[in-house]
Amino acid sequence: MSGDLSRLDTGTAHIARVYDYWLGGKDNFTADRVAGDEALQAFPGLISSVRANRAFLARVVRYLATQRGIRQFLDIGTGIPASSNTHEVAQSVVPQARVVYVDNDPMVLAHARALLSSSEQGATAYLDADLRDTGKILEAARRTLDFSKPVAVMLIAVLHLISDADDPAGVIAQLMEAVPAGSTLAISHVPNDMHMGAMSDMSDRLNRLLSQPSTYRSQAQVSGFFTGLELVDPGVVPIQRWRPDTEEEAAAVAAMWGGVAVKR
Repeated sequence: MSGDLSRLDTGTAHIARVYDYWLGGKDNFTADRVAGDEALQAFPGLISSVRANRAFLARVVRYLATQRGIRQFLDIGTGIPASSNTHEVAQSVVPQARVVYVDNDPMVLAHARALLSSSEQGATAYLDADLRDTGKILEAARRTLDFSKPVAVMLIAVLHLISDADDPAGVIAQLMEAVPAGSTLAISHVPNDMHMGAMSDMSDRLNRLLSQPSTYRSQAQVSGFFTGLELVDPGVVPIQRWRPDTEEEAAAVAAMWGGVAVKR
């Protein structure tokens, strides 16, 4: 799968490529770097924050695989491959783990072959879809995942791209209704009640330059996305404080809420 780069708009910044720029990647263009630098001017701790988000993702996947017995992951809003991708972490712990990635950026799709590498026992697939196309995602994911067994739904740094008008809570409810008891939901989300002056400035700058506007949300709003599920300790907290492996991880500069919950 090579991706349809004919629909790639290199003149407008896209969050997946901006994120790649912040992580030191090379799959970005001038517009992405301009937007990334604008955001860094507003919040100089941003690079530390996106690295902390990658660390949060890895800790969550490891926790779910080792302590919750999860063997299937639906990772929506994948982004351009970086270190500690979901399938790499999951299959390093459980070689038979099955992972479906979902993203709608053609640059990410162009990297599908890298994402599709898998352990011999496991499986990895990639879907070209928008989070709001929930029905399409679920239908296609069933080709790789067994929805009669628990699935980890991963919404890492993606929900802020879904406006309130697009009903993110409804999207989550549809996803979680499709998976059985024992399934989990993991979320990280950009805040509007942490580093508030910097976040407001960053939001203004990025929304002016990005193809997708963002909606930053409070701890209470992010917690609301877990309604009807059982939150895992320590609840919805700054991502660097969610079960950190080291004191260094816990002390990282980061501005995102994160949490994990179980469907009973």
